[in-house]
Parts: sequence; C-alpha cells; structure tokens
Amino acid sequence: MTTAIPADLFTSPAPAERLERAAAALTAHGFTVEILDDVAAARSRIKDLIPAGASVFTGASETLRRSGIEEDINASGRYDAIRPRVLAMDRVTQADDIRQLAASPDVEMGSVAAVTESGSLVIASASGSQLPGYAGGAARAIWIVGAQKVVPDLSTALRRVEEHCLPLEDARARMAYGYPSAVNRLLILNAEFLPGRGTVLLLREAIGF
Repeated sequence: MTTAIPADLFTSPAPAERLERAAAALTAHGFTVEILDDVAAARSRIKDLIPAGASVFTGASETLRRSGIEEDINASGRYDAIRPRVLAMDRVTQADDIRQLAASPDVEMGSVAAVTESGSLVIASASGSQLPGYAGGAARAIWIVGAQKVVPDLSTALRRVEEHCLPLEDARARMAYGYPSAVNRLLILNAEFLPGRGTVLLLREAIGF
C-alpha cells in the first residue's frame, strides 16, 4: 500500500530545520553546502565560485532558466560557455565532439529533482547528457536547489521524480520540442568522493520543478 503524500510536500519550501538536516547530511557525505536566502544570493555567490574563463556546461534546468543563472553563464562572456557551442554544432557529424565537451568541463551547473534529508542528490534525465559531468567527468559540479526539493528519504525522492517532476517536464518538453519527456536515466549521488568537488547551494525559497 502506497503511503499518501501531503499535497504540498513537493511544492512548498521545506522549513529551516529540514534544510539544516539535509545540509548537515550532505556535508557529512563530502559535499560543500551553503544555505542561501534566495536566487539573488545564488547568482551573486556563483560569481565567486567560478573563475572567469572557466569552461562551464549548464545542464538543462528550469531552476537555472527561471533564476537567470543560465543567462549569466551562457551570455555574459565571462566564461567559456559550453552549451551555446554545443547547440551550434551538427549533432550528427560532430556527435563525438559534443559528447566530449559536455562530459568534462571545468564546471558543470544544474539542479536536482530531489535532495534527501539523509544526504543524497537525485537527478533524472531523458537524454543523460548532463549526467557524466555530474557523476565525475567535470572537475567541479554546482547544483542550485530550491527548498521545495528537500524530501525525507530516497523513496519519497523517487516519487517526487515520477509524480511531480516528470509531468511538469513532459509538458515543457512537448511545448518546447514537440515530443514527450521520460525518466530514461536516473543518477543518485550518495556522497562526493573528492571533498570540495561538489557544491550544493540550497535556497530557502522554491525555484524550478
């Protein structure tokens, strides 16, 4: 029997004590974690975290798009932005080059579908293009995470992916690309092997799916 999920669990910002529990667990697992008030604070902090000229790949993310961080990275001229280069390349004749560029930038940025209070990050993808960098290919990974994505445990995180994130992303994909989305690949990061490599900017407000 499936336990009922409170209607607002996947949409309302988690209270401070839950954010702090998640931050403490992630820190114990080797991630660098900062709790920030809002998107404006995250945009400012990113300028300190990423040196000018670094190669940066932004994974497809409503959090990055809605916050303005995607434009900060890809249109400012401050960084070697990988996504605009990839989008301008031929996906057939330059497929290998695209794959290599996306897999091993200096910094990969994005968000997650859920973060558990026990310290795991859950990332869902249809194409998988952002997953190699997150998993270890990028020298550094930075995730911007809205407070509504904090859930008690892994089973709730997986329900959040299927019941909340997928329907929203499917509607977005159909409108933007003309075809549906799917959870074809799922990455669960339980710890960061190299301390300092993975940074989670955990916001007190809701942002993204």
